[in-house]
Amino acid sequence: MTTPAAENTLIGPYRLSGPVLLAPMSGISDAPFRQQCLAFGASLAATEMTASDTSLWNSKKFRSRLDFNDTNGIRIVQIAGSEPRQMAVAARAAAEMGAEIIDINMGCPAKKVCRKLAGSALLKDEELVKKILAAVVESVDIPVTLKIRTGWDPLRRNGVRIAELAEASGIKALAVHGRTRACAYKGEAEYETIRAIKSAVNIPVFANGDIDTPKKADQVMRWTGADGVMIGRAARGQPWLFEQVAKFLLQKVYVPRPSLGAQRDIILAHLDTMHRFYGEHTGVRVAKKHLKWYCRNLVNADEFCFQVIRANSSIEQMLLTKTFFDRTLKEFETIKDPASGESRLWRRQKKLPHLKKDPSKEARSLSQM
Repeated sequence: MTTPAAENTLIGPYRLSGPVLLAPMSGISDAPFRQQCLAFGASLAATEMTASDTSLWNSKKFRSRLDFNDTNGIRIVQIAGSEPRQMAVAARAAAEMGAEIIDINMGCPAKKVCRKLAGSALLKDEELVKKILAAVVESVDIPVTLKIRTGWDPLRRNGVRIAELAEASGIKALAVHGRTRACAYKGEAEYETIRAIKSAVNIPVFANGDIDTPKKADQVMRWTGADGVMIGRAARGQPWLFEQVAKFLLQKVYVPRPSLGAQRDIILAHLDTMHRFYGEHTGVRVAKKHLKWYCRNLVNADEFCFQVIRANSSIEQMLLTKTFFDRTLKEFETIKDPASGESRLWRRQKKLPHLKKDPSKEARSLSQM
């Protein structure tokens, strides 16, 4: 099976710019992170999951989730809930605030969400799914999409049936995580159900789950026939993954990770955006988890990570980050691997001191370096 021409995918009137989407992640896909991923080639980036109870939306927390200031991409808001009328009200409210697409969450496996019969818990009740989908679609004149899992547990993989109900209800696109609710994030994602869903419906389908490299994305696209892929956890600490995956899927071009200097600029820009978006106290707190993820992809970053996640001010976070990169850039150099094209860091050779009067003594000191 060949990779579909995903760059031509339409969701309602909106043509996606590419085949790679950012998965909405609670506590992660905030406005600063969405903008960063969009800048690196994500064609769609939904808000964090937003509760359908609009009486909560006046809080600072929810206002920040629905902040579209400086949004360059398509404005898509994800809502979650279990009461059809309340979901419809939330969809209308989001549209009035500027949302261009409404996404319904039926994929979150979190216990606190499922206890309220929302998220992936809804997959157990197909009649309620139908009512929610119909209520939301009828309440707005903008496209509605749906995020699901393959079913409630491995014995009840009803993803195909849910997808058929969604298409019949007027849903314009589906994103499918290749695990059941019971699987949470354990084990490996399976794509056979996504393949079956794609064969059963005529609306765009996006594959999600364990897609962390361009090669894996290509394999999943070919196997499932999906119109694109949705990347979530793998994007933490490496937003350039969207560009790498998109270029590989569309052009079979491998884009190496940014140079160390470029990564420094990316991280500093992200820190600055978070500090300004949230303010000093919350911005520093939110930045800590992103810094921890960035450190996973950095060489010799253990000490830096230990220090920077304990920093208590934006100035300290920025200074520690700059200092780490200044030192690392002096110690390492970037060399491109001629075989793979991947940029690798090599420790710079220390210059040997000039041998003077006593070569044997100097040689002995060098052997101990």
